[in-house]
Formats: sequence, C-alpha cells, structure tokens
Amino acid sequence: MIEAQQLTKRYGEKTAVDRLDFVVKPGTVTGFLGPNGAGKSTTMRMIVGLDAPTSGTVTVNGRPYAEHVAPLQEVGALLEAKSIHPGRSAFDHLMAQAYTHGIPRRRVDEVIELTGLQSVAKKRAGAFSLGMGQRLGIAAALLGDPATVMLDEPVNGLDPEGVLWIRNLLTGLAADGRTVFVSSHLMSEMALVADHLIIVGRGRLLADTTVRDLVRTAGGDTVTVASEQPARLREVLAGPGVEITGEVGSEELHVTGLTARAIGIRAAEHGIPLFELSARTVSLEQAFMDLTRDAVEYHGTTTVETPGRAA
Repeated sequence: MIEAQQLTKRYGEKTAVDRLDFVVKPGTVTGFLGPNGAGKSTTMRMIVGLDAPTSGTVTVNGRPYAEHVAPLQEVGALLEAKSIHPGRSAFDHLMAQAYTHGIPRRRVDEVIELTGLQSVAKKRAGAFSLGMGQRLGIAAALLGDPATVMLDEPVNGLDPEGVLWIRNLLTGLAADGRTVFVSSHLMSEMALVADHLIIVGRGRLLADTTVRDLVRTAGGDTVTVASEQPARLREVLAGPGVEITGEVGSEELHVTGLTARAIGIRAAEHGIPLFELSARTVSLEQAFMDLTRDAVEYHGTTTVETPGRAA
C-alpha cells in the first residue's frame, strides 16, 4: 500500500506537488492521471526516495521507502526506461541488481522470460528500441517479486501485442493481491485496466475515484428521453437512485440511474409513446478532459495560418 499525507514538493517558487492526500490499495490497479506538468513524475520520485518532500510524508507498506531493508522486494518501480548503462547487456543489468539484493539467478531468468527478452538478453541495452527498453525496465521492476509495483508510462514504445501484454500483466499482478500504481496518457488503456483513479492537476488532487464514477459524474450514464407526456413519464420513472431533470414545458427529460432499455420497457408498460430515447456515451478521455481543463499548463491551437496569405 502507498499512502501520501499532505505530500508537497517545491522547487524555488514553483510548487510541483501541493499537499496531496491519497491511498493506493493492494488488489487493484490504480491509474495515476494528469496533464503534462501535473506533478505525477515528481510524486512517483518521492515515493521511492529519489526526491525529498518539502513537507508531508509518503510511505510504502507503512514505512518510508529508504527504511525498507530490501526495497526491491517492497517496491518495483519503472520511472525511466532508458536509465540503463548502454554498454551492459540486459542480463548483466538485471544480475547486477540481483546481486545487491541477494536475489538468485533463477529469478533473473524468470523475469527475462516473463518480459519476452530471451532473444536479446545478451545484447547491449544501448542498442534497444524504446519498446525493448520498456520491457527491460519492467523486468527490473519485477525482479524482487515486490508487493508494490509502480510504473510510469509503461506502454510507451510498445506495439499492440506489447500493450496487450502490459494490460494482462497489470491485472494479473493486482489479482495476486499486489499494489499496482501506473501512470499513462492513454485513456483508452486506463479505461480497460484501472479499477481506481487518482487524478492530479497543477500538483493538486482533482479526483480520487473509480472510472465508472468519474464517467457518471461527466454525464456518461445520462439517457435523453422525449414524450408528449413528460409529466406522466417522470412519475413512471421516478424511484430510488434515479435522477430526472428537464426544463418546465419541455417534452425532453434527462435521466440518470436507469438504462435506455429500462426506460423503454417502463414507458411501454404504461402505454407512453416515446419519440426519442438515446444514451449519452462519455469516454474516460472526455471525462478526464472535462475535469482537467483548467489544470492544463500548455494549450495548443487548432487554427493554422499560412505565412504570406491574407486572412
């Protein structure tokens, strides 16, 4: 388990992480999301002691990372895939880490096979592609068979097969009862793999929630239904957990808490004709963009002007 309490990091006048409170629990995949410059990498670096907090605390399994006797067996982290000596082979890189923690060679062989590095294990890491570097970084993170796994952008450079492999790896680690904390800019992947989300913007906590609840908050479970009998339809649909909105005098209602199918069945049972019934589909990406719109540090523009041409 990872627990942050009022975690803060300042660089001069800039506050990179601002009083973060969150808990990453075992048995689930927790996605760590935020725009560029939101403080994700700084937070991850503080978790493993690479940066010292200005104030606040962060612990792993009840202790600061530096206080663990065998840190590789507590936390396996991938923060920078290419931070490997370029002249060292993948096998030698893993063996060097294994020696420092009393990890047997057979475990090195296991993680090489697990990450698909068998054919390049004796080749120099400096010649690796970004995708192969990612696999080696993940192999190093898993070397100590850790209770907590923390990966920063693990799918960068991976082909579709590799992305699927990462997805299955993360869910498998969580199913084993491990704490899995992963950052990514690929919302489609987070929607498929994450159980829980911690979202930050400009160093501050914006949401600590599930994918489903975030999408629901963004209107993802809203069904639009229209009828000539809106008042009667409202009565028919009302019930615990159901929220119905609509302007006075309008034939259109917006319903949350019921599926389009359930609404259609109830209307038919009471003989209420409908002339519109549509469910709004909101993706995790849309919900994320809505939530972080004011926390984006750099905004692009979609307008392109051609030099030398009049407007």
